Amino acid sequence: EAYAVVCQADRRILGKRPYDVQVLGAIAMHKGYLCEMNTGEGKTLVATLPMYLNGLTGKSAILVTTNEYLALRDADEMGEVYNFLGLTVAAGVNKDASKRFTNEEKKEIYSKDIVYTTHAVLGFDYLFDNLCKDASEKFLREFNYVIIDEADSVLLDSAQTPLVISGSPKVQSNLYELANFFVTTLEPGIHFEKEEKKVWLTEEGIQRAEEFFEIDNFYGEENFEVNRHVTLALRAHALFEIERDYVINREGELVLLDNESGRMMPGVKMRGGQHQAIEQKELIEVTQENRSVASITYQNLFLMFPHMAGMSGTIKDAAEEIFEIYHKKVVVIPTNHPIMRKDHKDIFFPDFESQFNAAIKEAIKHHETNQPVLIVASTIAETEYLSRLLINERIPHNVLNANNAFWEAEIIKEAGNLGAVTVATSMAGRGTDIKLSDEVKALGGLAVIGVGRMTNIRQERQARGRAGRQGDPGFSIFFVSLEDDVVSSFDNEKLEPYIEGKKKISSRKIKRYVNRSQRITEERARDSRKKALDYDLVMKLQRNLLYNTRNDLLYGANLTFKDIISIAKENIDIFLSENDKLTSSDLTRYILDNISYTIDDKAAGLLDRLDDREYVRKGLIDIVKQGLNRQETHIGYREDMAKFMRIATLRAIDDAWVEEVDYLQQLQFAVSGRATAQRNLVFEYKRDALYSFRLMEQEIKKNIVRNILLSDVTIDEEEEFHIMYP
Repeated sequence: EAYAVVCQADRRILGKRPYDVQVLGAIAMHKGYLCEMNTGEGKTLVATLPMYLNGLTGKSAILVTTNEYLALRDADEMGEVYNFLGLTVAAGVNKDASKRFTNEEKKEIYSKDIVYTTHAVLGFDYLFDNLCKDASEKFLREFNYVIIDEADSVLLDSAQTPLVISGSPKVQSNLYELANFFVTTLEPGIHFEKEEKKVWLTEEGIQRAEEFFEIDNFYGEENFEVNRHVTLALRAHALFEIERDYVINREGELVLLDNESGRMMPGVKMRGGQHQAIEQKELIEVTQENRSVASITYQNLFLMFPHMAGMSGTIKDAAEEIFEIYHKKVVVIPTNHPIMRKDHKDIFFPDFESQFNAAIKEAIKHHETNQPVLIVASTIAETEYLSRLLINERIPHNVLNANNAFWEAEIIKEAGNLGAVTVATSMAGRGTDIKLSDEVKALGGLAVIGVGRMTNIRQERQARGRAGRQGDPGFSIFFVSLEDDVVSSFDNEKLEPYIEGKKKISSRKIKRYVNRSQRITEERARDSRKKALDYDLVMKLQRNLLYNTRNDLLYGANLTFKDIISIAKENIDIFLSENDKLTSSDLTRYILDNISYTIDDKAAGLLDRLDDREYVRKGLIDIVKQGLNRQETHIGYREDMAKFMRIATLRAIDDAWVEEVDYLQQLQFAVSGRATAQRNLVFEYKRDALYSFRLMEQEIKKNIVRNILLSDVTIDEEEEFHIMYP
């Protein structure tokens, strides 16, 4: 009944009635499936049905898109339908990108029945919501139902990219430059080994590092920072490539590229010092490394939703992995019109030059008939090389890559025009429809020419899917060679004679090499995502424990003196156990640093009976009790004292969590460099992380007491607390 209502509303308000296959997709998404729906099949319209049905529950119904433009557009256009049906709707992104919503504005947005936002904004809102200092500041409702647009891109391709809130800057290390120089002296295959997205020092490399840095044990705890910086520098040189993974902009700044779309990601930085290591490699200004205040991956963000659905044009190839990680099934929704696009078999070449020349000849052949052509390459460098070849042939064309993404809408708008030739990276893929005139359709539609084997089948299907929208005619073909990155990263020495023409090779053999390389790349990427999930599970468990503790403080009963004294007793017991031979200096330092700024007569009396540990213990507890009474007398009201204790406790938790998040990120990089020892790296990470978590718990308890007893507190006329922490 709900779907019938929405179908009528869509027809009346938008002038579009969902087709039967679209209703089928909507049913699947309400049941929690991830749906594969081809480009142009109206995913935006389909989403109105399950969003309305779940909006009726009065619980949260959220649709996340890939960018702000789509979230604002869909909230505005589809919002008319929801408003007509009596539901409220809002966009979770700001029309003015330079401004941020206040917590009150966010509370208003998330109170709506339906919210359109982006996955990044939702993730950061979750993190900021859990940094609130008071229950009145929190704005998120409990997660309920979510639809993820371009689900495979978000849940798989972006799964290893954490959302990180950065805080205060760290003291800048001088090891970046030294580690970078050291890595430039290493030889691959001798001092380090590389495998896909992993790199590690060999035994010879470890020995060389110990000699260079004049240390005894490269993996020793005392050399953690040296280990970390060498690992970061090694990764910067071996795993990251300019114009594939990042660019240097006109201001001389390092800007990351989205591996899936090829788009620039201004303002986004790699964590744990990796960004700074690449800056050092490129000999540009090394930016300040900031501490990470909070972090979460998309995997763990969306696993918090009890009801999750999604849609994409290329998700069926990842069905097994989706089920393994998210326990969700993938269904393929039939197209409303038969697909008329002709997908030709790949053509294989031994080398880069013959591959690109053949691709240009194919483009010229179609261009001569005025059929529009879209040439898709993997990197910025490849698009620029193809552009030079087209210039040599005097063929007018547009180039779309991260360097001119500002003109993306205009370039794509013209890509389907009569006689148009467009060269692009894969950023011309998701979220883009290339519309064709009847004249172009009569010529055979858009011709898509892929240059190079992509890292996975989904990317290739996405490129082919630029043609053949909603039953339009189209054409696609890929030109592949042994020098493609996906292929050359495996058996490079073995393939060299064929590439150089010293040995002949059949197309069948090339095809076998290429397909095998892509299969291995996909398997390794999958293993890498699985391992990332294992690592992130540690962060998830710690984050959930800590956030639950914070929420208990915000919403639960007030802390009492009895609670604080109990914590202080634990701290005192640890101090005494760590000081078997207690000295006057030890005890004085502990009192002044942790429980009182003065040594009164009672405290001085403890210094004369250091051998009587029970007497010292009881005396320290009495000082704590005196301090609590003194602080309450100073503040004036018991209710204000309870509020102050809650604020001071939250501060202790948050300060310790900042250090823990930062340490876990550094630990992950440091552990990844231990591969030579044939250890279980995930086990070692979990073991070290558990030890760190226990230390954090001790630090929190220590700082709760310090913050309450040693802080200077004033309350202004508006009853706002001003606290100077020790």
